Amino acid sequence: MVPHKKPNPPYEYDLEKELISLRNYRDSKQDRSIPAKSAQNLLVATWNLTNMGLQERTDNDYQLMAEIISWFDLIAVQEIAIDLTGFRKLMSFLPNYSTVVSDPGGNHERLGFIYDKNKVNLQEMIAEVAVPPADHRYIRMKTVSGIFTGFDRNPYIASFRAGNLDFVMVSVHLYFGGKAWYYKDRRTLETYAVARWGDLRRKSDSSYSKNIMILGDFNLEKKDENDPVYKALKSKGLLLPVHTSKVGSSLGGDKEYDQVAFFPGEMKSKFSGNSGVFDFDGGIFADAWNNRPDDFKDIIKYHIADHRPLWAEFNIE
Repeated sequence: MVPHKKPNPPYEYDLEKELISLRNYRDSKQDRSIPAKSAQNLLVATWNLTNMGLQERTDNDYQLMAEIISWFDLIAVQEIAIDLTGFRKLMSFLPNYSTVVSDPGGNHERLGFIYDKNKVNLQEMIAEVAVPPADHRYIRMKTVSGIFTGFDRNPYIASFRAGNLDFVMVSVHLYFGGKAWYYKDRRTLETYAVARWGDLRRKSDSSYSKNIMILGDFNLEKKDENDPVYKALKSKGLLLPVHTSKVGSSLGGDKEYDQVAFFPGEMKSKFSGNSGVFDFDGGIFADAWNNRPDDFKDIIKYHIADHRPLWAEFNIE
C-alpha cells in the first residue's frame, strides 16, 4: 500500500455540514438510494478502505467513513494496514459494530469484516481460502498463461447468521501488479481459484454452509464477456447482480473493480434485486468541487477513499 499525498494547500471542512450533505445525497438521488435498515433485510457491502492506517486521516474523516458504513449491516473491507491504530480509530465511531481481521498478506495488507453486532451474529468458522499445492494444477484456463502458486493475499472467510439466513462470506483483494498481460493472467488465475473454491464448498456434503458470498476488490476493469477476469469469476456459476446505480466503484466511475457475487440457491432466492455503488464523492466536499476542481479527486482520495462502496440487499425474514 502507498498512502495518498496530503493535498496542497490542505483542505478543511465542517463535519456537520458534510454529514447533512451526505445524507441528503443518499436520500435524494433515486438511482443512488440505499434501503433503510430493518429486521427484514440484510444490507451487505464491500469497501476498499484505501491505505487504512497508513495515510493520515482526521477524526472528521473517520466519522464521515463511519457514517457510510453505519448504513449497512455487514461490510467486507480491504486495505487495512498491519498497524491497526487507524482502523481502531474508525471502529471507535461505530459503537454498535464489531470486527474481525486477517493476518497481513501481500502488500502488508489485512482483510476484514465489520458487522452490526445487534443484528448479525458471527459464527464458528473464521478462516482463509487456501488451495493445497496438489490442486494447483487444476487452476488453469484456456488462453491464460502462467502457473498458479497461491494467492498474494489469501481471501478471508467468516461465517455469519442474520435473521433466518446462515452464510459464509469471503472478502477478497485479488492481485493487481500492473496492466501488463502477465499481471492480468495472474489475477485471472487467482479469480478462478477463489471461484473454484466456492464451487467445491457449495457442492460438498460436509461444507460449513452452501450459502457462499464472495465479494471485494477483484481488480476487475469491466463486466465484459471478453474480459478474462470476468470470465474466471463467472466460470463456476457465481452470479453478479446488476447495479442499479450504473456507475463503477472507481472514483472515475469507469472501473468495476469491486463486486458482490453469490451462487444460485438460497442466496439467490434471498436477494431482493437491489444492489448499487454509492458514489459518496457526489455528496461531500462541494466547495472543493466548485473551487478546486483540479484537486478534487486528490482531496477525496486523501480524506476518504479511492474506491466507492458497493452494496446488495437480502431478505432475512
